[in-house]
Order: sequence, then C-alpha cells, then structure tokens
Amino acid sequence: MAVSKFGIFITLTFCTTLIIVTFLNLLPIEVVYLYITTSVITFAMYAFDKSAARNGKWRIPEIRLHVLSLLGGWPGAYYAQRKLRHKSAKVSFKRTYWATVVVNLTAFIWLFSEQGKHLMNGIFA
Repeated sequence: MAVSKFGIFITLTFCTTLIIVTFLNLLPIEVVYLYITTSVITFAMYAFDKSAARNGKWRIPEIRLHVLSLLGGWPGAYYAQRKLRHKSAKVSFKRTYWATVVVNLTAFIWLFSEQGKHLMNGIFA
C-alpha cells in the first residue's frame, strides 16, 4: 500500500508541477501536450494489451510499454496499472517502470538547466 500512495503522490506532484511551470511560462505548452499525448497513447496500449491478454491474442512487448513511459507516458502508464489492474503485480516490470519514471523526471528537471533551456529555445523558437 505504501508504494501505491507513493506512486499517487509522485504522479500528482509531477502533474501539478508541470501545469504550474507551464502557467508561469517556464516551459512551453508543447511540453504539456507531449506528456498528455504520450500518456493517453500509453494508457491505450495498456488497455489493448490487457484485452489481448484476456483473449489470448498478440501482446504488446513490455519494452514498448517501457519506452512509452520513458518518453513521457509514465503518468498514463501509472493510471493504467491502477485502473486496469494491468502490469501492476509483476515485480520485474514494476522495477523497470519506476526506472523509466526516474529517468524521465531527471530529464524533465534537466530542462530547467541552461543546456535544457537552450535546447527548448532551439526546438520551440
């Protein structure tokens, strides 16, 4: 249960922070769009995989789910794991998932460095 509360805390804190820093013009709105889009796609992929697992059909490789999390879909993946109860019990999957969250959050924080700001200006100028 503690991991569940920790996950909720991390996800809600991140989403709130993302909205605040965007509202304060510290990040371009496109970053929010990226997280929303990848989260929706990731949730849909989890739902598809859950359905495939129930029906004995072709499954989505776990590495694809992890790549989506790494690219910013981790909030959608977290919600899918809780809502759909999919990929929420397999310890090795959860470890890798949380590693993608840490890497993604590190990259997110890096966006506020001088190099990150320079990259953002180059992309969204």
